[in-house]
Amino acid sequence: MTTQYDYRSGRGSSGTLFGILFAIALGALLVGAFVHYARVGLAGRLATAITGRPLTIVSAPDVVEKIQRLNRLETVVYSLDTVVEGSESNALIPDILAGDKILMIVHGQTIAGIDMSQLKPDSVQITDGPSGRSIRIALPPSQVFLTTLDNQKTRVYARDTGVFVRADPNLESQVRAKAQSQLQSAALSDGILDAASQNARATVTALLEGLGFTHVEVR
Repeated sequence: MTTQYDYRSGRGSSGTLFGILFAIALGALLVGAFVHYARVGLAGRLATAITGRPLTIVSAPDVVEKIQRLNRLETVVYSLDTVVEGSESNALIPDILAGDKILMIVHGQTIAGIDMSQLKPDSVQITDGPSGRSIRIALPPSQVFLTTLDNQKTRVYARDTGVFVRADPNLESQVRAKAQSQLQSAALSDGILDAASQNARATVTALLEGLGFTHVEVR
């Protein structure tokens, strides 16, 4: 069986076809605008149903909430092996008689990052433009979270005690505290805070790009 289509020319048919095409284009434009500007509430849910995927987050409070979930973002771990010395002496008696000296091999770590819970909504600026959505964000300052010694790799290398004194049980604890302080100072001198900020910016940038922002500036 052959199906025949009857094509007729004339002004009436051309005007009808133009009207149909115009209505389709206008409808597509309205749907696109609705999907673009629908962000929250019922409109957001309808737009999600139309596009088949969740809409990206656009409001500053929503962005802040997402980033704050990172909490204490640890971005740098600084490790160090060193030898630390501690001693006690008597001003009137030679160390060979009343001194106490200890050498300790120390292994420890300093961890730094950014406490994202300190991020404030006014630190986030979002703008919409012809080339996409842009966001500028100022992160809280980086900080040292923790400095610890690895007890399994930290040990007393040598201990010299004077003839007339006993080993001071508190001296090892004092040397450990000294080593911990030196480790943190070394990490700060080597730029651990700058590295922590740089790594945090990279992490947050990737997060924001994943949320759909076209232009991201994190500082």
